[in-house]
Amino acid sequence: MKYLISLLALCLPLFAGAQSLPEEIYVEGGNHHVQGIEYDAAAGRMYFSFTTSFVVTDLQGRVLGSIDRIQGHLGDMAFDPEGRKIYASLECKDDVIGASLSTFASGQSMFYIAIIDVDKVTSVGMSSEDNGAFKIAYIHEATKDYHASQVLDGRELEHAYDCSGIDGVTIAPKLGKTSGNCLYVAYGVYSDTTRTDNDYQILLRYDMRKLEKRAVTVKFGDFYSRGLRRPDAKYFIFTGNTAFGVQNLDYDKASGKMFMAVYRGKKSGFPNHSHFVFDVSERPVKGRLAGVGYDSSKHLTVGSPSAPVPGFSFKYGSTGMCSAGDGLFYISRNGRQGDREFCTACLYRWEQDRGTFVPAE
Repeated sequence: MKYLISLLALCLPLFAGAQSLPEEIYVEGGNHHVQGIEYDAAAGRMYFSFTTSFVVTDLQGRVLGSIDRIQGHLGDMAFDPEGRKIYASLECKDDVIGASLSTFASGQSMFYIAIIDVDKVTSVGMSSEDNGAFKIAYIHEATKDYHASQVLDGRELEHAYDCSGIDGVTIAPKLGKTSGNCLYVAYGVYSDTTRTDNDYQILLRYDMRKLEKRAVTVKFGDFYSRGLRRPDAKYFIFTGNTAFGVQNLDYDKASGKMFMAVYRGKKSGFPNHSHFVFDVSERPVKGRLAGVGYDSSKHLTVGSPSAPVPGFSFKYGSTGMCSAGDGLFYISRNGRQGDREFCTACLYRWEQDRGTFVPAE
């Protein structure tokens, strides 16, 4: 009996932790909408990307620290609780999206992973320049594909696979495995409905420690090409076209699934879901890409035109989603209050049988 009581005493904090999570966490940012959110169970904190700023709050939404004036587009994030680092996509891009964010990027669009040491973000309004808490590592593969040009069906096209940059980020096992921690970076993909080479979501896989070793601090207006030359793997996930690719990427250990939140595509012939989900343990298949006539190489693929990765419709998630453990997720509902953008991170549960998220009770 004493053993049973002791065992229950050990387990109760785990159950209490899940039950005590607030249903909503509200925080205001600046002029740009929220791009990603992350939950830190050990510190009882939330992290928010508001495009040009990184914000740290407690679970009541009180701001504890921030890094402001980030040059470029800070997007989706992933939190590594062991290394106590946030990994976030960072685009310095010379196009319609980056015009107001990367004024120095004329003709030099480049893509990075920002690596943020969360325990060094100790005050509000910290600078991203010459700051050991904020470093960047160059993502050469995405930058190369963004600047590539090729001929498809007699048309000269910009951007290999219609790559628009990067956005979604998560930490998960290698595809085909059930354990291990790798960093995944998802491409943004333009929504040109006249192309056939943009129906895949593309994920790059990296070793976080190797990437961090190549990271550097930043100086405003400078460009850096220090990073890893190639990813450890490159995966093509067939979903059908979307509007700007994977906005938020998240791995849920409880279900073993990878979730991809997107802006709906517009191509007829596809269901154009807002979310796609697949099992990480599913082993990729090596083969040629459908509709990509200029690339005859064999690639690691999940899904195909005859069996696309399944999807579902859900109103939220494209501006932030993160696993909170035990099948729970915080999912962003964003909006504007006066001249400031805000995020309400709401607690949901993944319902496998229904294939969607429901409010946690």
